[in-house]
Amino acid sequence: MTTDPSGLVTEAFEAQRDRLRAVAYRVLGSHADAEDVVQEAWMRLVRQDEAAIGNLAGWLTTVVGRISLDLLRSRQAHPETAYGQEFAGLVVTPDDEPAPDEQAALAESVGLALLVVLDSLTPSERLAFVLHDMFAVPFHEIGPILGKSADATKMIASRARRKVRATDRPAGPGREHREVVQAFRAAALNGDFDALLRVLDPDVKLTVDTADGVVVTLGATKVAAGARMFSGEVARHRPVLVNGVRGHMSWRADGTPLSVIAFTVTDGRITGIHIVVDPAKLAAIQLPAPA
Repeated sequence: MTTDPSGLVTEAFEAQRDRLRAVAYRVLGSHADAEDVVQEAWMRLVRQDEAAIGNLAGWLTTVVGRISLDLLRSRQAHPETAYGQEFAGLVVTPDDEPAPDEQAALAESVGLALLVVLDSLTPSERLAFVLHDMFAVPFHEIGPILGKSADATKMIASRARRKVRATDRPAGPGREHREVVQAFRAAALNGDFDALLRVLDPDVKLTVDTADGVVVTLGATKVAAGARMFSGEVARHRPVLVNGVRGHMSWRADGTPLSVIAFTVTDGRITGIHIVVDPAKLAAIQLPAPA
């Protein structure tokens, strides 16, 4: 077991924490899961003989990769738990003005848009792609995590890269995205069914995260028919960024949060809507209602 009287191991781990959290988040798509993975990596480190670790950064990356891969495979074995994972950890910030280009690019790179694409990959492909293409981890270090040779790992990453390039990435939080979201909201508030159909992709997926579980609705006609839920008890609302993509947060007249809605936009149409109405998740969002 590691003894750390000087605090050097703790200091070295803390220096790696943000990078490890970023790796786990990109692999898993959940802030909460990423925090758990990093904490588990720390627990394994304190049980390890530090003299046996030659490269701490590489060792920690391997541990985080293995834990994350196990979680991904568990989700695949139990797909009912995967719905809503991209919103397991809500990061909601005001979107009162257009973000600077650099900030928008960063939000898009780590937000829901990228996660939607990564969800099309197998667990092995996703891990190989994230570690190699995003964090420059060499294939000979990724291979042991997957139980593959370096050459086989290179082929897995190449296959993942082709899939990512072939997938239409949803638009980041740019001007077109803002206009599409505004058009949807106006049509929903006005009850304009035809306008809703024009802005919704025919295969749009609506996911509603409630206290009792997740409800999924597929198809533009069904989503448009239920659009009254987008107004309801709303007394106040404001545009927000939800995990890096545009949306709205609404409050009741008494100031209690009612919902958070995030939109995925591809080629000028809404392909995904995620609504969070779970009171426990909404209560964790530290964003005041507008005056």
